[in-house]
Amino acid sequence: MPAPSLHNPVPDDSPRRRRVAVVGVAHSDCGRVDDATPFQLHAQAARRALADSGLPRSVINGVASAGLGLLAPVEVSEYLGLRPTWTDSTSVGGSTWEVMAAHAADAIAAGHANAVLLVYGSTARADLKARRRTAGIALGARGPQQFEAPYGHTLISKYAMAARRHMHEYGTTLEQLAGVAVQARANAASNPEAMYRAPLTVDEVLTGPEIASPFTKLHCCIRSDGGCAVLLAAEEYVPDTVHDPVWVLGTGEHLSHTLMSEWEDFTVSPAAVSGRLAYQRAGVGPADIDVAEIYDAFSYMPLVALEDLGFCAKGDGGPFVEAKHGRLLRDGELPTNTDGGGLSACHPGMRGLFLIVEAVRQLRHEYPADRQASRRGSPDLPRLALASGTGGWFCSSATMILGR
Repeated sequence: MPAPSLHNPVPDDSPRRRRVAVVGVAHSDCGRVDDATPFQLHAQAARRALADSGLPRSVINGVASAGLGLLAPVEVSEYLGLRPTWTDSTSVGGSTWEVMAAHAADAIAAGHANAVLLVYGSTARADLKARRRTAGIALGARGPQQFEAPYGHTLISKYAMAARRHMHEYGTTLEQLAGVAVQARANAASNPEAMYRAPLTVDEVLTGPEIASPFTKLHCCIRSDGGCAVLLAAEEYVPDTVHDPVWVLGTGEHLSHTLMSEWEDFTVSPAAVSGRLAYQRAGVGPADIDVAEIYDAFSYMPLVALEDLGFCAKGDGGPFVEAKHGRLLRDGELPTNTDGGGLSACHPGMRGLFLIVEAVRQLRHEYPADRQASRRGSPDLPRLALASGTGGWFCSSATMILGR
């Protein structure tokens, strides 16, 4: 039997399952949004995604949401005037949306839903500005976190520890980490929705105020308002949609740890497992991927994920992301975070859904030339994209392979 490949996928002996496509994507207003509630951003994104699809609202019989209210999908569905017969409220941090998209695709394929709306909205920046949100030192104090919380072990410090370990093990440098931020900013330059678009240099990243060693301010994601929505539908609805479909080809998810003491290797993220599963199920490999959208709350996250997803060898992430090589640029060897990512474009909280939106838009080839990614440095346009979210402090990962 020939090896699985893009044109020779893994044989499927299971009963007939419907193919699933992403048929609508949209952002709400993003960046600085002082005059909207999170519910309004949910509704705005949902209306725009539905309009983008061209389908009537009546086809939606599934809703997935997280991060808002006590009963997120129930409250959001009511606000949107929907009464779904399928729902998901998985919450595993930044990878939540890739996990929920996988669950939705499985439900649609099995006939348990016809069209599922994934929708998110957050006023994280406006809440902070208006002092509407306070921090709680007791977060997780009754669970495993009680063993780390008393020592002031913040989320950023967990990522910083992991980055330091990679630097110790493989000689990764601060300049190399800065290359991730510099290239994200270069990609954001042509994105009119990005919060920060001015050119950025490695020196500017390195000389910024230190937040948690080795991270300076520009190694860290921005804080923004915003939301987005993604509509997935069964193949029989595709002929009635506005755009060419972007198919869900394969998904994978993996849970790792919550306590840092239970993480076996700070230099290996759970994407090493979620990526392998997604590739196997899609029948493709890293060399087939044209565009990568990878969660980037901190500069170390894309670096280690690129290793774990097979785009370079373990320990080679530092040289791979150096700014001088430009591999992560829209016209680079592996266009990555083509909208500017969480480091420059937007980061309203659980950003994973934005990764899917950007991957779909790149595969539709709908952008003007200065925003459209090329196919690994060639003049051709991309046909396969990867979206990989990370939750917590490398606690969870979920990866999707999407294709035209």
